[in-house]
Amino acid sequence: MKALGIRDIIGPVMIGPSSSHTAGALRIALMTRHMLATRPVEVTFTLYGSFAHTYRGHGTDRALVGGILGFPPDDDRIPDSFSAAQEAGLAYAFVPDPDTHTDHPNTVDVRVVDSNGDVIEVRGESIGGGAAQIVRLNGIDVLLTGEYCSLVVKQRDVRGVLSHIARCMADFGVNIATARLFREARGEVAYTVMESDDRIPPEIIGAIEANPSIYDARIIQNDRSENTAPPMTQEEAHRRGYEPTGFGADLAEEQAADLFEAIDFKSGAEMQDYCERNGLALSDAICRRERCLLASQGFAVDDTRHYLDHVIEVMRESVREPIENPKRSMGGLIGGEAAKLNAYANSAKTLVGPTLADATTFSIAVLETNAAMGRIAAAPTAGSSGVIPGVLLSLQKNHGFTDEELNKALANAAAIGMLITRNATVAGAEGGCQAEIGAASAMAASAAVQLMGGTPKQCLDAAATAIAGLLGLVCDPIGGLVEAPCQKRNATGAANALVAAQITLAGNEALVDFDETVGAMCAVGRALPAELRETALGGMAATPRACALFPRACG
Repeated sequence: MKALGIRDIIGPVMIGPSSSHTAGALRIALMTRHMLATRPVEVTFTLYGSFAHTYRGHGTDRALVGGILGFPPDDDRIPDSFSAAQEAGLAYAFVPDPDTHTDHPNTVDVRVVDSNGDVIEVRGESIGGGAAQIVRLNGIDVLLTGEYCSLVVKQRDVRGVLSHIARCMADFGVNIATARLFREARGEVAYTVMESDDRIPPEIIGAIEANPSIYDARIIQNDRSENTAPPMTQEEAHRRGYEPTGFGADLAEEQAADLFEAIDFKSGAEMQDYCERNGLALSDAICRRERCLLASQGFAVDDTRHYLDHVIEVMRESVREPIENPKRSMGGLIGGEAAKLNAYANSAKTLVGPTLADATTFSIAVLETNAAMGRIAAAPTAGSSGVIPGVLLSLQKNHGFTDEELNKALANAAAIGMLITRNATVAGAEGGCQAEIGAASAMAASAAVQLMGGTPKQCLDAAATAIAGLLGLVCDPIGGLVEAPCQKRNATGAANALVAAQITLAGNEALVDFDETVGAMCAVGRALPAELRETALGGMAATPRACALFPRACG
């Protein structure tokens, strides 16, 4: 598994409503698109498991078509991808197959015909958080993760081909991270997949295809190349005036890799100790780690703050739009709640103070944007994307924090999210809603404490308190949609974060420390029955009202 970076926790910036069902589905189609020699003219998507049941309500269908057209995950054209396909002359069809068993519940087969008449068949799995992998290519089991730049070579399985490919990679200065050969039988068609930390130059294709035993070669650049704000290369950073400064500036890749190993924090205790020994905030520690990580991969080491500035603007817009222009969601369950809350908060009857009232309104608003296929920043997932902007933007409005201070608070939140992801999970399908809303609430609580002048230990204590407050929260989306009870739970997560921060800032320590609390969360998630982990088969999703709305989802 690749080392997690800030963009993996705060992000992706994407079109909603679901990290796995929308962004992940799009990535499968986009990786497929990169393997085509020419433009696609016909595509059939066969959907299995959860995809088969909820592909319309989650916009999975629009995302898949958008991916085949080459749209990135945050492209505004995704909701209108059917019209774009018609204009591009792309015929598409969806075949839901809920009964066939697959290894992963979010699985799709993609059959594409390109303008040359060539056919490619791909099986992809959306594995959570917007990540995806290709597990079958033209009938042969493979593994393409999208985590690295990948070279995919179709060949005859004969001696010397693998060494030829490796020699070409070396000639072009590309370092091989992994190399795998996939085949059905000896001497028949096979695929070599080589992954690299480096960007693979297009010119390498001609050199590889010069071998008569090679049928064709394709390059699939890594997921980061599809982000709206990918990390910058040193050359691009210099051109745009983002010169490396401070810790980690001008490190060579090998130096950065060695330094990264020393500050690749494996626990909250390690991070707290590092911060206390060096007089740093959690945000400083995670940004030092990020600089080393990016430098070790050949990227500029100083652009994280620019990415987080972009995320803040996305968050701000995802709050504003539903308040000013309410829309119904894709599944029809929500829409208009944020405008009502905003009006109530500004009335004489409002029940709570302005910070909590705004946090409630803002978090609700982001989920409306998400459910209507608007642009949001997953933090750490699309289903929990309202908690952090709800808390941070409310604190900014009511306490006057600057965008620079919010930028650092987002980095702080990423530090907590990274530790939870590393030692537990942030996926509802694995750990229940405690893994999504609970993690987001912990991230927001820690960020709030830093904004209010708390210490690194207090940040970790607040995160532990927030997790404990939502421990055992189940994931039971009605109809399998990221709408209800998800929207209101984002508001609950925001309120829980503020309460945890308030408790901690008053001088109350967490009885059980952060690391042990994360361990408890992981154990509870594993103990939850499958019906309470994003299957829409239990909890609120199994109530009579929910089953009346979505009888097929209830079986």
